[in-house]
Amino acid sequence: MITEPGRVIVRDPGGQEFIRHNELDRFRYGARDIRTERVGGDNRTVVIRPDGSQIITVVGPDGQLMRRIRRDRDGREVIIIDNSYRDPRAVGGYYVDLPPPVIRIPYNHYIVDAADAPPDLIYDTMEAPPVDRIERRYSLDEIRYSPGVRMLMPSVDLNTINFDTGSWDIPPDQAAKLQVIADGLNRAIRRNPSEVFLIEGHTDAVGNDTDNLSLSDRRAESAAELLTRQFGVPAENLVTQGYGSQYPKEQTNGPSRINRRVTVRRITPLLDGGTASLPPGPPPR
Repeated sequence: MITEPGRVIVRDPGGQEFIRHNELDRFRYGARDIRTERVGGDNRTVVIRPDGSQIITVVGPDGQLMRRIRRDRDGREVIIIDNSYRDPRAVGGYYVDLPPPVIRIPYNHYIVDAADAPPDLIYDTMEAPPVDRIERRYSLDEIRYSPGVRMLMPSVDLNTINFDTGSWDIPPDQAAKLQVIADGLNRAIRRNPSEVFLIEGHTDAVGNDTDNLSLSDRRAESAAELLTRQFGVPAENLVTQGYGSQYPKEQTNGPSRINRRVTVRRITPLLDGGTASLPPGPPPR
């Protein structure tokens, strides 16, 4: 384990690395009060907003997010994330080996480039169904660490943001380019307050794997913070994860602005197993 402020990088016996982080800092913006208490072996953090609503986050002894709940000022609760169950079929409790999904939609609707896509396509992608059958609900950890699970949902590459080498800062002149993304996220969340979106960070292949994993995680967090602070996207509906240089768009070992990117993916159907049916299209052969 490699510990950084707010982050832990874990290397498993097979040499694979993944990163875990504390998302509490993203919830401090606009909070009226924040309280943390120990309940059993878990840490329970309550963020109180100016309108009296509360965001309750329960984190396990190992720093793993277990549950996230929104409670309005009248006491009504919406469970946004329940990460407390474990499927015995998941390797190590978090990895699921799925084959690539059958893609029945145009590829530019499956991986959408924000720089070239019309706003309506971005909006539709933020509410799009899975591209293939979902057999069961998945935990957040299974989604974070299993590419085959994530691939069941379309994504939007925020290639309107260009990160400099080794940087996670989003320049002010590029921040405004996130407006259409934020509009799509907010529209989807107004329609369904329990929507969850994964903000994924990526790097090029320059540098070592451990540093790139940390850098990519910071890029994802930087984008999520900006979406909340500048565009009002609720922090509790976003989760972030860095993947280093594992999933390049451009196959090169050198510097690549294309690979230094952030991706947004709706994961609500994966969390709730909300559909077991195929999207419209020809039946599988």
